[in-house]
Amino acid sequence: MSLIDKMTQKAAAQQDAIREKSEEYNSLIRVYLQAVMAADLKIIDLRMLPDLTLFKRKLKIATQGRLGVAEKSYVRKYMIDNYGMTDLFFNEIDSSAKKFCKKQNDIPNYLYAFQGFSQSLFTAVGTEMQYKLRIPAIFKSLLQSMTKKAINKILTQNTWKNIEERTACESVRSLQAKLHFSEEWMFQYVYPVFMIAKGVKTKKK
Repeated sequence: MSLIDKMTQKAAAQQDAIREKSEEYNSLIRVYLQAVMAADLKIIDLRMLPDLTLFKRKLKIATQGRLGVAEKSYVRKYMIDNYGMTDLFFNEIDSSAKKFCKKQNDIPNYLYAFQGFSQSLFTAVGTEMQYKLRIPAIFKSLLQSMTKKAINKILTQNTWKNIEERTACESVRSLQAKLHFSEEWMFQYVYPVFMIAKGVKTKKK
């Protein structure tokens, strides 16, 4: 096998690992959201919570009094240990879901709003950061500072470079008000994805 072939295989393996970690990260967020709803709304029908159901069965997590309680605790600890989240991140999800979801029929609307918020946030931050995302992962403090500044600008600026940027920023603001997430929450949500994209290793679950 030539050197070029080996380098190509190594690069492909790295991309596969990054994709796998990105999928795990997004899956854990969905599991936590569904666990919150299960616990708050006393859901017992697992068909309403597909990600939580798969997670629960795969890891064989025993129910603790009410569906969602044990799963919340598991995901919370794992993401704090491996992705750098703080209690604020999970407390705001708990509060957001509780304010939005008063009954089980509210769940699809909440998940739809969260997905839209996530897509708009990453689009807006990516547009704002651009070349800054190429900074090596060893400069974590600089990347953290730049990411926080980008999020603040998205929430406060009144002029935009193009209609796509304006649309994304306005969507972020509108959905932020509906979902009640702070700037710090948005930073903690976005930053780990940047680190995953740079190949920063976390424990595999």
